[in-house]
Amino acid sequence: MRALNIRIVGSGLIGTSLGLALKAQGHILEMCDLNVNHQKLARDLVGSEEFSSPELIVIATPVEHVFPVLLEQFSQNPEARFIDISGLKSNLLLEVARIPGLNARFLGTHPMAGREVVGPEGARGDLFEGRAWIVTPSSQTSSEFLAAIREIISSTGASIFELEPEIHDERIALVSHLPQIVSTLLGAELADRDSEELTLAGAGLRDTSRLAAGSADLWSSLLTLNAQAVLPLLESLKGSIDILLDRLEAGDREGIREIIEAGNRGRALIPGKHGGKLREYHLLPIVIDDKPGQLAKIFNECERVKVNIEDLSIEHSPGQETGLITLALSSQDAEKLHSHLLEHGWLAHKPRSAH
Repeated sequence: MRALNIRIVGSGLIGTSLGLALKAQGHILEMCDLNVNHQKLARDLVGSEEFSSPELIVIATPVEHVFPVLLEQFSQNPEARFIDISGLKSNLLLEVARIPGLNARFLGTHPMAGREVVGPEGARGDLFEGRAWIVTPSSQTSSEFLAAIREIISSTGASIFELEPEIHDERIALVSHLPQIVSTLLGAELADRDSEELTLAGAGLRDTSRLAAGSADLWSSLLTLNAQAVLPLLESLKGSIDILLDRLEAGDREGIREIIEAGNRGRALIPGKHGGKLREYHLLPIVIDDKPGQLAKIFNECERVKVNIEDLSIEHSPGQETGLITLALSSQDAEKLHSHLLEHGWLAHKPRSAH
């Protein structure tokens, strides 16, 4: 694909990350933001240029500002093409359809990527690799425009899914908004606790409360605007909590077990990378000395035997002479790496299933 003049309006985490990803593909970027500090940092990171005739304009503002900014940019650049990267689509597409000439030049998109670090400071050029990226074309979207945007999205390493706007908002409520709510409510339960009560916190609490660090401005807008899809999910969750309360009060161990097993089954349905079937990963524990370069050496060993690390965790306490690195790999790669590490003197332990 030839290099395009692309203007990204909104220099937050997603906008700046997209700028970095597209710059690496040879496109010419102009980063814009009302926040002068965000704009300056994003321009320095991306190597931003300025031009008067952008070919593609990406609206990367908070969701409530997408349509006003889109209208402003369309009035100034009527020959450009436009996409957004916001988290809701139904109302936006209805508003766009009312503007003569805009519908055919606009495509709704939504990358399922993010971090707890907000703003351009958290931007990463590889943020979209292995992530889903949804497109919501309308009946006015030309095949040529859709193909061009699909090519741009694919260049970031994302996997493309095409959905109707209403279906998008319903599914996002389930896979994104509901987890955020659960994590936020858990975090809120901790807010008034004494810090000493949390000294025993382990990975479980950290993992399940991770999303609670998200932006209050962003999530209050998303949940309010998508309340119609979120409310039934919360009613269902409330019902599940009520059932658990009843079974706990009754000492119904078997009933509690049924709830936990249902959670096991639901968790197993979550797909793996690129929306594919969840792979049966195995965990390989490796005890290491507390000294610099150990993790890099393990990566080098993985490269030597051509195995792919899917995930890793590190457990180590200050003053402890050893640490534990646990690698997640396919069953075959775990066995292969385990044998190799043992042969070369590493304290690698027998792999076990992650499930």
